[in-house]
Amino acid sequence: MKILAFETTGHTASVAIVDELGIIAEFTLNRKKNHSVTLMPLVDHALDMSGLTLSDISYVALTNGPGSFTGLRLSAASAKALAHGAKLKIVPVPTLEALAYNVFMEKRIIAPIMDARRGEVYACLYLCEDGLLKPLTPELAEDFGMFLDRVKLLGEPVIFIGDGCLLHEKAIVDNAFTIAPYNSLLQRASSVGMLALGRAAQGLAIDYNELEILYLRKPQAEREYEERNQDS
Repeated sequence: MKILAFETTGHTASVAIVDELGIIAEFTLNRKKNHSVTLMPLVDHALDMSGLTLSDISYVALTNGPGSFTGLRLSAASAKALAHGAKLKIVPVPTLEALAYNVFMEKRIIAPIMDARRGEVYACLYLCEDGLLKPLTPELAEDFGMFLDRVKLLGEPVIFIGDGCLLHEKAIVDNAFTIAPYNSLLQRASSVGMLALGRAAQGLAIDYNELEILYLRKPQAEREYEERNQDS
């Protein structure tokens, strides 16, 4: 089973091809370029360098949120187009779970945090146990300070991961928590693909027209409009 996976919910555009034996190819770009310009060339490059075509692919995998609204829509549109054209099913993977998988280790609590702007983060807490990532909280969009308080209540060692760490590094370190190494800090399509392998084996693949995106929040433009008009 070969899975073509991609990730565009944050700063990086990442594409990978994986199978049960591991990573066949992975290309990740973190240059603040528009993902709409980089994603499909990365897909083509991954296939070409692997000596594969879409006919060799069993499933298309992507993260379905939370994350950048533009990135989520691009990823969803690209996955649907590829799945439709190649008659493949899609395997959606939660963004925060895929982030946590970057530093998967047994008996560890992981706190993926993504910048949601205005001091807020998209976040969740996961426990690595029995070869699985088990959520300890729902996926959240809240003030970082509130989330940090949740983490402190655990009274356990926790490793933080995600671009939110770059904004809140001092607070994390001052509270004696660990930050993931920089080579694992941001989204990676290989983590999406490896999680998708298990989900596909469990029968969790869907038709492309069934794909739903988890936004957690309204778009920034809509929120700003409501704020301007709340007193009118």
